[in-house]
Amino acid sequence: MKLSRIGMILLAIWLILVGLSGFLNIGDLKMILNVIAIIAGILILLGR
Repeated sequence: MKLSRIGMILLAIWLILVGLSGFLNIGDLKMILNVIAIIAGILILLGR
């Protein structure tokens, strides 16, 4: 699987979790979302 493809999958997961975080109160979700966003951005850039 290409790195950009994995990055896009992580980006999709990040967007879903950000959307859900508005409705759910899940502890320390912000830190997890930040890490996913950074990894997704790096993988998308490396895949290009």
